[in-house]
Amino acid sequence: MDMSDAVIVKSTRLKSVVWNDFDRIKKGDTCVAVCRHCKKKLSGSSTSGTSHLRNHLIRCQRRSSHGITQLYAAREKKKEGTLSLTNFNLDQEQKKDEVLNLVNIRFEQDQMKEENINYVNTNFDQRRSRFDLARMIILHGYPLAMVEHVGFKVFVKNLQPLFELVTSERVEADCMEIYMKEKQKVNEVLDKLPGKICLSADMWATVDNAEYLCLTANYIDESWRLNKKILNFIRVDPSHTEDMHSEVIMTCLMDWDIDRKLFSMTFDNGSANDNIVARIRDRLSQNRFLYCEGQLFDVRCAVSVLVVLAQDVLAALSEVVHKVRESIRYVKSSQSVQSKFSDIAQELGIQSQKSLCLDNPLRWDSTYVMLETALEYREAFSALQESDPLYSMCPSDVEWDRTNIINGYLKLFVEVTNVFTRNKLATANVYFPEICDVYLQLNEWCKNSDDYISSLASRMKSKFEEYWERCSLGLAVAAILDPRFKMKLVEYYYKHIYDNSAPNRIDDVFESVKALYNEHSICLASLDQGLAWQVGGSAGCLPSSGRDSRDRLMGFDKFLHETSQSEGSKSDLDKYLEEPLFPRNAEFNILNWWKVHTPRYPILSMMARNVLGIPMSKVVSDSAFNTGARVIDRDWSSLNPVTIQALMCAQDWIRSELES
Repeated sequence: MDMSDAVIVKSTRLKSVVWNDFDRIKKGDTCVAVCRHCKKKLSGSSTSGTSHLRNHLIRCQRRSSHGITQLYAAREKKKEGTLSLTNFNLDQEQKKDEVLNLVNIRFEQDQMKEENINYVNTNFDQRRSRFDLARMIILHGYPLAMVEHVGFKVFVKNLQPLFELVTSERVEADCMEIYMKEKQKVNEVLDKLPGKICLSADMWATVDNAEYLCLTANYIDESWRLNKKILNFIRVDPSHTEDMHSEVIMTCLMDWDIDRKLFSMTFDNGSANDNIVARIRDRLSQNRFLYCEGQLFDVRCAVSVLVVLAQDVLAALSEVVHKVRESIRYVKSSQSVQSKFSDIAQELGIQSQKSLCLDNPLRWDSTYVMLETALEYREAFSALQESDPLYSMCPSDVEWDRTNIINGYLKLFVEVTNVFTRNKLATANVYFPEICDVYLQLNEWCKNSDDYISSLASRMKSKFEEYWERCSLGLAVAAILDPRFKMKLVEYYYKHIYDNSAPNRIDDVFESVKALYNEHSICLASLDQGLAWQVGGSAGCLPSSGRDSRDRLMGFDKFLHETSQSEGSKSDLDKYLEEPLFPRNAEFNILNWWKVHTPRYPILSMMARNVLGIPMSKVVSDSAFNTGARVIDRDWSSLNPVTIQALMCAQDWIRSELES
């Protein structure tokens, strides 16, 4: 149609909001509605209505989606009688070219191939939007019931009127479907791993004190990246025996088909876990799934033992801690007392830049900070007590002196804990020197002339040595596999710890390293011969089938290994230990080092992949200083256990995918 002599009709009779996006043009007796965005011409006759114009705006590729709600406001207000969609004003000229960018959020990679997603150019997909909603709830820990909150309904209807609102039951079912889909992905990853899996067990609680066991897999993948994934989140009955708990864990291992891939398990320190670990280790050893008859299998959390020691310190200082808390409360009780205290501190020449603060009794690091600050003002507290008859909670000089020494213990524990938790995924090699320093400090504290202090140190040392006897071998092996230290770091610390008996202890560690290396050597030889054996067993690898064949061939592999060694060829281990130490620097990445050196040390790198993946600590940074168990969110706590497991696992998997 020739529009050269057409004129735009401006009439107050055009009441529909749709005319905000169209120009009504008249040429002769014909009226045309021209879209202001794409310039498409449609019928503008008063008898044609406006439905076709609304439909066009929904499909218009050049029109911003921000105005759609204006078209549907009246319609949705009738459908949703309780919802108010009024007062929805947007600057269309400012917003019309904006699109939603999801470059860094890729929930459905098979559906979202492009980094920039323009919803204007995408047809609305109810199912996809529903699952995006479910993933959002999982990822951020939102309550499932939020989908039934009126505010959420108003927001969604204003954002996308075409979306059909769902119930909490529907979104729960969607979350379960996402969980099953993500679980299959994790299953495929675990099935293809080139090395072993190290498991950690942690206890969680709900707001109503129900207990859950969280099992987390730690492993180094084919790209030499350390990974951590929650596998199970199971409700347990604390009244059950250790045997029942071990059966629950074994069932989980077999459900994931990783029982023969297990290298170690990390638990909290405690006698209750001893029997659980022993039962699982015996089961796996009977099937010859473990290296070195399970010497490295039982690992106890390094941060947990520091928490136990810190609790001993706080128990010894309980009276002083109470006095310090009450002293700080008194100083802060009124402006006049606070000013008086500040004047006293200034007169005494106290130059501290720290401010007095109360601790959080549930976080032991905050108690350390409170005491550390109070110690700097000890003279001011004493002077305040002399001048203010209402203040009577000041610690004595003996208490201050003991607190000054004992709080130094807390300082060490806080510093070491921060080293262990500053990296979300720390490899096993970082723990040995820190743990050795704690041991050496405990030895020194035991020599204190004050019986009160030395007896406290002796009690802590006794608890620490239980951990040391169980875990020192694994810590030492991991340190040896650090090319910056090798055997030298073990030799250095053992001479300080064991004195005259150090040579025998060092020899024991070296013999264990050689035994572990030999088993990896036999296993790799079997794999190279194409026997398709699984890694593990005290004598090497297990074949995929045939127990008699296994027994014969394992002996043959051992014979080949021994004869090749006797012929004078140097092993990976010999070459590695003979070469100079790698320079120490802040940017050193041990996994990258082993990735580069895998061709040079094929057997030792296989061993390093398994050992360095051991979670020597299973505590995350945000809960490292908490004295209680980790607690599930209140909204999720009320759900049934099957749903809680699905949400906790799926949340962990989706977050890991986004971070990677």
